[in-house]
Amino acid sequence: MENILCAANAVNMMFYFNEEKYGILPQDVKDELKVICVLYCSDVGGMISLSFDESYKLIITTMEPIDEIGAELKVKKIQSEKAELFEKLEEFAEKLDKLSAEKEKKS
Repeated sequence: MENILCAANAVNMMFYFNEEKYGILPQDVKDELKVICVLYCSDVGGMISLSFDESYKLIITTMEPIDEIGAELKVKKIQSEKAELFEKLEEFAEKLDKLSAEKEKKS
C-alpha cells in the first residue's frame, strides 16, 4: 500500500499535502515539497505525486505531462538534486510507521 506524501495537478492548479499523516514535518520541508511539485507542473504540465511504497522508498509518479521527454528529465533532475531530502523523508516515514504501530499495540 502506497502512502501519498504530496501531489500537484497542473490542470486544477492544486497542491495536496497529506497533513493527517505527515503534518509533523517541519514547515520548511513542506514548503520545499510544494515547490518541487508546483515547479514540475508549471514546467511540464500534468500531475505529480510523491508517495512511499511498502519498504518506505519514495516514489515519484507522474501522469499526463504535456512534454513526455521533459517530464522524464525533470523527474531525474528532481531525484538527483533532492536525493538527500528524499533519503531523510524515507527514514522519517519508516520511523513514523514504527512509532504508530507501537502506539497501537499499547492501546
